[in-house]
Amino acid sequence: MDIRVAAYAVIADGGRVLLAHWNEHGRSGWTLPGGGLESGEDPADAAVREVFEETGFNAELDELIGVNSHIIPADQRDSGRGALQALRIVYRAHITGGDLRNELHGSTDEARWFSLSEIPSLRKVSLVGVGLRYAGLLK
Repeated sequence: MDIRVAAYAVIADGGRVLLAHWNEHGRSGWTLPGGGLESGEDPADAAVREVFEETGFNAELDELIGVNSHIIPADQRDSGRGALQALRIVYRAHITGGDLRNELHGSTDEARWFSLSEIPSLRKVSLVGVGLRYAGLLK
């Protein structure tokens, strides 16, 4: 089984949540801004870097709010390399600067603010619910 360690941020502002649209290998869905750690990278640094890459915003982390382990079965992966354990480190964060923009040439293709009431109807990855529960924004 492969393992992937990634760091993500829950960024909420006035009843809105910032999400990125993951679109890779024919699969897509809204997700928390974040992504995989580079070799030797601290998870907190990875979360801040990924927020900027995917949304254009500079972020500051407030606190670690949870760690989640998610198994992706081999038949749901494109790689043909077997199952994947995704270890997802989730922080609460806030915006300190920058301008909202979409990522170019990455695994996400759009960033957008959504009201909490819009979240249930979105096509999203399971991490969104996990992160919002960790942040106390969903029950």
